[in-house]
Parts: sequence; structure tokens; C-alpha cells
Amino acid sequence: MLYLASKSPRRRELLARLGLSPGLVDLDLPEVRQPGEPALDYVRRVAREKAGAGLLKVVSTPGALVLAADTEVVLDDEVFGKPRDADDARAMLARLSGRTHQVVSVVWVMDASREAQAISTTDVSFAALTPAQLDGYVASREWEGKAGAYAIQGLAEAFVTRIEGSYSGVMGLPVHETAALLADFGLDVFAGRGA
Repeated sequence: MLYLASKSPRRRELLARLGLSPGLVDLDLPEVRQPGEPALDYVRRVAREKAGAGLLKVVSTPGALVLAADTEVVLDDEVFGKPRDADDARAMLARLSGRTHQVVSVVWVMDASREAQAISTTDVSFAALTPAQLDGYVASREWEGKAGAYAIQGLAEAFVTRIEGSYSGVMGLPVHETAALLADFGLDVFAGRGA
């Protein structure tokens, strides 16, 4: 049985595209970057901690397989997490304006006997945003709960001038890498087997 250790409706939606309907494991883990911790190491650690905590909750289920992911926006080695409020969201978007940033997604899959990970890094270039665009987007409240204060699958898609990498990875779960990881654990979505 596949379990998703995430509250993200986007991750559930992306897994559904693969024909999967996982059980959900609700976690509330702190996501705090350690001093001096490189951005990629931070994203990897958080994804692994989510998978481990999720497995602890379902380990008594025979054949339990847990998938967890973490996605962060990175600019100049600064990790842009979820904004605290509208002012924080506006400040993040203003810093991303006219620049290319990276969206790092790490997927971690774990069962009682082994674990594996996949990393997806996508370059996303934003146009130079006007004050009116920033105000309008912040007023939409679409930034709430989104790393880097934006959702590429929403209004912010109009800001993107170029993307190099995984669109679904920017949404929060790189579908190609996820399908390959799950296949390694015996869930080959292309063979019609799923959870």
C-alpha cells in the first residue's frame, strides 16, 4: 500500500495523474534550515525526515510504502520557504522579479527494508514584475502556503519567461522521477499496477 506523507493537494493531484490513490499520512514536522546547511542538503533532509516519520505511522501495515517530497525555491543559495504573510510574499516575489531561480524538489520513497531518493532541479526565469503585478498577485492570495510565494500552475504562470526542467517538479512533485522511483519499489504505473 502506497502512502503519501504530505498535506499537499498538488502532490495528490500529480500522483492521481499516474493512476495512484495513496493513503494519506498527516504530518506536522518543523522545516528549519540549519546554519550553514547547503540548500540541496536541506531539501533532501526534510524529504527524508517526512518519509521516515510517515513510515513510523504505517510500518505495521504489511507492504507499506511511503512517499514524501519537499520542494523549495532557491535564489543565491537562499531558500525561499512559505511566506509568513502578504508583505513577506511581496518581498519574495520582488526578489525573484527579473531573475532566474531554481526550484529543487526531492522525492523520497521508503519501506521497512530500504529507501531511495530522486532530485529534480528546475531553472525558472521570471519577467521583471511591475508594482501593479505584484500587488495583484499578492491580493489573489494564491501565494499562501507556497514555497517562493507562487504557484506556477496558477496566475504566476504569466510571470514565467522560461523554464528548464520539470514543470511538475515546480508544482511540488516531479512526475517522471517519482514514477521511476516507484517502479524501483514494484509500483510500475505503466504496467497498470498501482496502489
